[in-house]
Amino acid sequence: MADASLAALSATEAAAEMALGTISAEDYTRACLERIAAVEGEVHAFIHLDPDYAIAQARALDERRRNGQPIDPLHGVAVAIKDIFDTADYPTECGSPLLKGRRPVRDCTAVARLRAAGAVIIGKSVTTEFAYFHPGATRNPHDPERTPGGSSSGSAAAVAAGMVPLAIGSQTNGSVIRPASFCGVYGVKPTHGTISRHGALILSMALDHVGVFARSLADCALILDVLAGYDAEDPDSRPSASPAFRATVAQKPPSPPRLAFVRTPVWDKADAEARAAFESFAISLGGAVRLIDLPEPFAAAWADQRVIMYTDMAHNFGALVERGGDASSKQLRDLVAEGSRNSALRYLAARDGALRYRAGLADILKDYDAILTPSAPGVAPKGAATGNPAFNTLWTLAGLPAVSLPLLKGEGGMPIGVQLVGAFGDDARLLRTANWLAAIAARA
Repeated sequence: MADASLAALSATEAAAEMALGTISAEDYTRACLERIAAVEGEVHAFIHLDPDYAIAQARALDERRRNGQPIDPLHGVAVAIKDIFDTADYPTECGSPLLKGRRPVRDCTAVARLRAAGAVIIGKSVTTEFAYFHPGATRNPHDPERTPGGSSSGSAAAVAAGMVPLAIGSQTNGSVIRPASFCGVYGVKPTHGTISRHGALILSMALDHVGVFARSLADCALILDVLAGYDAEDPDSRPSASPAFRATVAQKPPSPPRLAFVRTPVWDKADAEARAAFESFAISLGGAVRLIDLPEPFAAAWADQRVIMYTDMAHNFGALVERGGDASSKQLRDLVAEGSRNSALRYLAARDGALRYRAGLADILKDYDAILTPSAPGVAPKGAATGNPAFNTLWTLAGLPAVSLPLLKGEGGMPIGVQLVGAFGDDARLLRTANWLAAIAARA
């Protein structure tokens, strides 16, 4: 039996201990696998898992260390991979029966970077069908009657249940920030194009982001430093220096951060308990927070996001869904039908709108370190539905970085996330502000 306490280590702690040789990658991996075995029957976070293969990866890393090879940043750390990211050693089925048994021949860029950094790819986590709304088998670790959110359901739940310290997911609307909120973990969706999507399922090139889940901001920074960076294979990747996440996150801000409390035009979508909790939290921050109302034109952002997402998904999946007939969910078939009806003029107007929202938010963020807003409308709802992404839509459409912090509680002690949104490309500063806010909340 592995030492159960090993699975409870943060990624930062585990990587440091394995680099020192205090613990072996094999013992650590066995501890994670034993934790998975203990809770997976209720949580159902994984769709593909091969314990023997995971242990083989760990043994190879231990051998590398014994041979005096360089120790990489994620040496021996277990990472769960959302099942929309191609892996050469596991199937990638994207939560759809239409892709059952699909075996990629190479890793996507994100997974290749994780391997190069010494991570153990422990398994593929459950995604909703084609990373859309139709749910998979995963349940919320805090209450199995509730959703973990979507579409990165298995990734968020695996971290929340203590199976792994790190996981990757994706967000086209609210698929990182919302499940992070529902499952009570940290979730980061970087600026659009910060992490390569090459080799991942593409719903919408205009909207898709790769994001991460962890149990601390330090761990988020650890994996982001590995994943972020230019990739010529991703057309939205920018040839510029990557943000220094780990070097920045723990720094003391040079001046007290200023936050803009933005309720957004969908404030009524939040339940009464969540609105009260969030407003109380904002008030507790005193002069650090100022209430800001968005100009009226922002109200069209939610419709614009829907047009872009549905049109792009109809283009990318339409033929496959049509060939599959009733094998796809009615939700997905209806999405494809709606997206197919959108005109080119409406689509292009929505794309122009996204640029205007980004510019308008940049004007607001000139005077603030971050925007403060809910991560989700409330606690995770009961039932199979993955929840409403309304509080994520605008920031995803604009491509801005966002982080969900598990700082509030609601019904039955269920987590409610606090979302911070930063300026486009200002990701490291956003994590520094988030770390400051988490420290403030811990002292309250």
